[in-house]
Amino acid sequence: MSTQPDAHRNLTRLDGQTGARRHFRYFDYVMTAFVVILLLSNLIGAAKQAQVALPLVGTITFGAGVLFFPISYIIGDVMTEVYGYANARRCIWAGFFALLFMVVMSLVVVNIPAAPDWALASASYMVAGKEVTAPNQAAYYAIFGQTPRIVFASLVAFWAGEFVNSFVLARMKVLTAGRFLWMRTIGSTIFGEGVDSALFYPLAFLGVPGFTPHTVAMLALTQWIIKTLWEAVLTPATYLVVGFLKRREGVDVYDDNTDFNPFAKTEAV
Repeated sequence: MSTQPDAHRNLTRLDGQTGARRHFRYFDYVMTAFVVILLLSNLIGAAKQAQVALPLVGTITFGAGVLFFPISYIIGDVMTEVYGYANARRCIWAGFFALLFMVVMSLVVVNIPAAPDWALASASYMVAGKEVTAPNQAAYYAIFGQTPRIVFASLVAFWAGEFVNSFVLARMKVLTAGRFLWMRTIGSTIFGEGVDSALFYPLAFLGVPGFTPHTVAMLALTQWIIKTLWEAVLTPATYLVVGFLKRREGVDVYDDNTDFNPFAKTEAV
């Protein structure tokens, strides 16, 4: 049987294949949120190096995107937990191609010859208490320009990390019989974000002047810890969203017989 009542939650239990073929009321909204956060965290946050002073810790510098990018992993957890691995796979591929299109669009727009009057137009800004002038084209390139190596590293790390995250959560759900959601979300993030950080920083910076192997390793470790802590801090919110969606959809998907190949296709019925 592909479906059976869930006596503990009054939900209909679906296996992975059945869940992949079912139309869900809120799936499109969750996928849209995933893609939007992914694009904005890479477009707005990735270019800025932020610095804050913390009591007892001192001054720390970090990529501003780390504040919001982990939310995409949290939504990935919600997607897998509520809708199953196959639907999460669709979401990851949608995010991947959206990110790829954003990269192509950025490269094209940044490198189109700028009108001289616009490119040389300047405005004054206060940065760290000093007045600086930023020509438009230089400022535009600083924000939206991306090196091919970093783009490649970002795409590879996102793709691998998200699929590992979704796979681990789906398998843990079956093994724990749907219990200990906090353990599954944090555990999958440890693996997923670990793969993401372990791939991105060496691919993007190893061998670049100023980035020693030790520096790259410390960057990867720091970002991994911060992203995992974000998952733990937002666990109550994850519980609320998962509970809301399961009640509204009326189902709970378990990946008992799911094909976990990232390239597999689900046949419609």
